[in-house]
Amino acid sequence: MGVDVVTFGCRLNAYESEIIRRNAAAAGIGDAGGDTVVVNTCAVTSEAVRQAKQTIRRIARERPDVRIVVTGCAAQIEPDTFAALPNVGRVVGNEEKVDAKVWRETRDVLDAAAFGIGREEQIAVNDIMSVQETAGHFIDGVLGHTRAIVQVQNGCDHRCTFCIIPYGRGNSRSVPMGEVVAQVRRLCERGHSEIVVTGVDLTSYGARLPGAPRLGTLVKQILKHVPELARLRLSSIDSVEADAELLDAFATEPRLMPHLHLSLQAGDDMILKRMKRRHLRADAIAFCEDMRRLRPDVVFGADIIAGFPTETEAMFARSLDLVDECGLTHLHVFPFSPRPGAPAAKMPPVARAVIKERAGRLRDKGAAALVRHLDGEVGARRRVLVEMNNVGRTEQFTPVQVAAAAGTMLDVAIAGHDGRQLLVA
Repeated sequence: MGVDVVTFGCRLNAYESEIIRRNAAAAGIGDAGGDTVVVNTCAVTSEAVRQAKQTIRRIARERPDVRIVVTGCAAQIEPDTFAALPNVGRVVGNEEKVDAKVWRETRDVLDAAAFGIGREEQIAVNDIMSVQETAGHFIDGVLGHTRAIVQVQNGCDHRCTFCIIPYGRGNSRSVPMGEVVAQVRRLCERGHSEIVVTGVDLTSYGARLPGAPRLGTLVKQILKHVPELARLRLSSIDSVEADAELLDAFATEPRLMPHLHLSLQAGDDMILKRMKRRHLRADAIAFCEDMRRLRPDVVFGADIIAGFPTETEAMFARSLDLVDECGLTHLHVFPFSPRPGAPAAKMPPVARAVIKERAGRLRDKGAAALVRHLDGEVGARRRVLVEMNNVGRTEQFTPVQVAAAAGTMLDVAIAGHDGRQLLVA
């Protein structure tokens, strides 16, 4: 008996799943009998929503006595849809899912009425746009990982035409710097050598805090006040929002890891405008060039969407070319997926077969870029932090197969690679 948590989507969801696991256990969910599964959903694509629904139906079919609680972005946006699925005893909103009191209420709802309750009790989802602050819902590390994630920001004030996430996460809000620094220090004391700071729109950090500190200021405060931290890493950033202090930190702070994952989305200016992005192709290329001057060992990853509405073959070719022009190494490729409520869903679509084919070409381009990077690493010495299953990460986030205990930091000679990860001598 107990609580299982199934997680879809981003690092932030993974982080929040640990908070859910802790709060559900503290509330005694499952103690009185009956297995409970919490499904923490994602809404970034229609495929992510489909997979969450499919998983819920499969769990209910395979474990007919299980009690299911659904939360996450898809549940926030479509609570009634998820409430109607088999064995779903409660739907919990994104703000509510990190509230310990809500999990005590959820225990009472599940224990009292199983699945025959009214909508008012079954659905605990409030207006996410009314949330103005993000409390420091901190956890003492992520189970099984040497790297620990610290959420410093939530929500997004931008309205990209393809994206539904602001309606699942609300407007941008940030955790005060002092609380973040205290959590990083606590995680280091518990043995974590690397911290990843994350958020929905990380580079908007601090806009509504007193004094409006920027992300670069937060990074410098963490490194200054937690000298025992070996590595600090950033999750995905929007390059157009990168502030001067952040760029200076990359140039001067060796403990800030030389790996950046960029929210680029496309390489054609017209598509970027139709996406309502705030940068142009030249901005992305210039940012990567500037960062390489500041930090020559930096490695870039990026999100790119294939088959956005109205995208012609020539427009798509500019996204392909962007991989080389920005020198990207790690690609996250998203076949365009229309999301109900997002403006792009009403734009003239690209045929599904064409979207699939373009996504395949982008992935092939990304795989070739990764191999070039791996080739360039052969013969180098790299400092590796070992995580789980004899896999570690270099400072550039490149995976390395190495036989050593999790948590070990060691210098290794790179002897080769297998097309996906580096191999040591």
